[in-house]
Amino acid sequence: MRLKQIALVSPALADANNGNWQTALRWSRMLAGQYRVRLLARWDGQDDGDDAAGDEVLIALHARRSAASIEAWAKRTEHGPLVVVLTGTDLYRDIASDAQAQHSLAVADRLVVLNECAIEDLPKAFQSKAVVCLQSSTARKTLPKNPRALRALMVGHLREEKDPRTYFNAARHLAAQPTIKLDHIGRSLQPELGQEAEALSQEGLGYQWLGELDHEAVRRRIQRAHVLVHPSLMEGGAHVVIEAVRSGTPVLASRIPGNVGLLGRDYRGYFEPGDAKGLARLLLQCNEDADMLRSLQIQCAARSPLFEPAREQQTLLTLLAGLPGHPKP
Repeated sequence: MRLKQIALVSPALADANNGNWQTALRWSRMLAGQYRVRLLARWDGQDDGDDAAGDEVLIALHARRSAASIEAWAKRTEHGPLVVVLTGTDLYRDIASDAQAQHSLAVADRLVVLNECAIEDLPKAFQSKAVVCLQSSTARKTLPKNPRALRALMVGHLREEKDPRTYFNAARHLAAQPTIKLDHIGRSLQPELGQEAEALSQEGLGYQWLGELDHEAVRRRIQRAHVLVHPSLMEGGAHVVIEAVRSGTPVLASRIPGNVGLLGRDYRGYFEPGDAKGLARLLLQCNEDADMLRSLQIQCAARSPLFEPAREQQTLLTLLAGLPGHPKP
């Protein structure tokens, strides 16, 4: 039996090694048993030898950056259903002012958001066609921790939205605490932030910038860390937070909707966005109070089942099966 064909558009592919690419790759694998999936950087309706004419559904990650593909699909005479997946910059910046992003929301049959708070952050006119799909990760056991020092880890490319300066400044506030170590994994996407990270690594304050590592190495570092720190100013639903939860590593996160929508409203490990002193206080508390770490671990363990791969896959399949005019596979 011929499988229904999906074009899955991600503005970032493998060379970017970012959240959009990881989501697109994971979804293409989850859907592969039920659908034929074409993973593309752009859809323009031209038959390029990959049978574009056979595409029956378009799933586009990012309302603004995939706007050209979304517009081309909407103009197609016999186009099928359109699903637009909203990221952090889409949801919390672009749709407020960018006409292309707004148009993408208007023409979509379904909108997908990646955290539990996100639907209420959409304009009311679009909330009824939005679906929450929490991303997933395989579970991993917690690896042994260094008993002599609290090791914190930030995983995020160096750009303004990830707010690495809050992490830098927390390291400076903790300069007199030799038993707290702050590691940082990520590529420099803004040269000035890379220069700051390199300089701070040389100051002997317990901060170490490790640059970009492969995904397996990142996951092992998460497993060995006492806490993952995620200070972002803007997130749709950070996969690294999910990986930490699924590894038994508690998270210290900025209190933004994208983090609260993953960790829950009553989670104890929040600091205010940009509050380096607040982050430093939490790190100090985790270092001095074993009950604090255990409390965070218990809360993360309670959220972990929400991020099981089977749950994410079922959400996707249910979404696709319910699209207008789209027969079940």
